[in-house]
Amino acid sequence: MNDLILLKQGEIVLKGLNRRIFEDKLVSNVRRRMAKIGNFRVYSAQSTVYVEPMDDDADMDAAFEAAKQIFGCVAVVRAAAAPKDPDAIFETAKSYLAGDLMRARSFKVETKRADKSYPMTSIQLSQYVGGLLSDAFPDIAVDVHDPELTVNIEIRENAAYVHSVPALGAGGMPVGSCGSAVSLLSGGIDSPVSTWMTAKRGVHIIPVHFFSFPYTSELAKQKVIDLASILAPWCGRMKLEIVPFTHIQEEIRDKCPEEYFTVVMRRFMTRIAERIAIRDNCGAIITGESLGQVASQTMQAMAVTQEPVKIPVLRPLVCMDKREIIEIARKIGTFETSILPYEDCCTVFTPRHPRTKPRLEEVIAAESALDVEALVAEAVNGIESVVISK
Repeated sequence: MNDLILLKQGEIVLKGLNRRIFEDKLVSNVRRRMAKIGNFRVYSAQSTVYVEPMDDDADMDAAFEAAKQIFGCVAVVRAAAAPKDPDAIFETAKSYLAGDLMRARSFKVETKRADKSYPMTSIQLSQYVGGLLSDAFPDIAVDVHDPELTVNIEIRENAAYVHSVPALGAGGMPVGSCGSAVSLLSGGIDSPVSTWMTAKRGVHIIPVHFFSFPYTSELAKQKVIDLASILAPWCGRMKLEIVPFTHIQEEIRDKCPEEYFTVVMRRFMTRIAERIAIRDNCGAIITGESLGQVASQTMQAMAVTQEPVKIPVLRPLVCMDKREIIEIARKIGTFETSILPYEDCCTVFTPRHPRTKPRLEEVIAAESALDVEALVAEAVNGIESVVISK
C-alpha cells in the first residue's frame, strides 16, 4: 500500500503572483528535514506538499512527527494512495483504516474533489464507499452529523487519497520566506517563545546570547544551547552567537549610576545585536519583552533601549501576559529547560531601585563615562558561534 504524508498549505495559498516563491521555500524546508529521516520524494501540487517514501527503510512515524513542526502547513495527514476507481478506493479505505473502523462506534465518509473532472460527485462517492464500508464493518453505525470517525477521501490529479482525521500543522509561513532576524535568546521563559513566534512568521533566526562568566556559569550557557536545540526542529538550522558580556557589565557597574544599570545594559545589547544583524543581512532585532512585566519593560524604557539602533526592534510578546507565554513555552517544549536554576546575565548587578521611566538625555549622560564603541567592538570580536541543527 502506498503510504505517504500530505502537508496542507496555509497562508501560502493567499500569496497571489509570488506564491511560487513561498511554495518552493516550503518544499525546500520539508526536503531538508526529511533527508535526515529517510529517502523521500517531496513535491508540491494543488496546495499540498507530498512526502512519499522511496524505500521500506523510510521511518514514516518519525517523518509524520517532523512534518508537524514545519512552519507553512496548517494540517498534516498520513494517507494511503489508491487508483481513482470507486472500488479501489473502498478497498484501500477498508484495509488502511481497518483499525480505526473497528474501534469507532460511528462513522461517515467525506469526499473532496480537487480533480473536478472526476465523473462522480463528492456526495455520490461518499455514499458509495460509505455503503460498502457499512457492509464490511456491520458493528459501526453511520452518522453523518456527529460521527466518531470521519473517513476522508481526496480525489486529486494523480490518485485518490484516503485518510482519517488530519493532525494540526505548525501553521505560519515557511522559515526563510520572510527574511532573517537576530533574536536575543536568554535562558528565561520569554525569549524562546518570541524566537519561535518570529520563526513561525517565516523568519530565519540568528539567536544571540549574552554570557557573563564567571557571574553566570557554563551551565547557564549550556542551558541556552539546549533551548536553541529544542527550537531547531521548528526554526531550522541556526547559528547561535554567544557574546562575551562580562567586561561591559563590569564597566556599567563601576561607572554608571545604579538606577540606570539595566537600561544601559540593554542599550549595549541592542547595539551589539545590530552589528550582528548588519553583518548577516538581517532586517530586525527580536526581543522577548512584554509590556509592564518588569521595570525595564515600560514604554519609556523600551523607547530608550532601542534608540541607539536604526533597524526595527520587534517584540512578539509585547501585549501577552505571562500565562499566555507559559502556555506556548509548554507547547513548544522549552518551559522545563527555561525554569532550570541557571541565571543569565540579566540578573547580574541588578539595581535595587531601577529607573522605570528613564529620560533619554539622562541615560546618554550616564553612558558618557563609558567608551561605548570600544566595548561594543570588543564584545563583537569575542563572539563564539555554535551551529544548532536538527
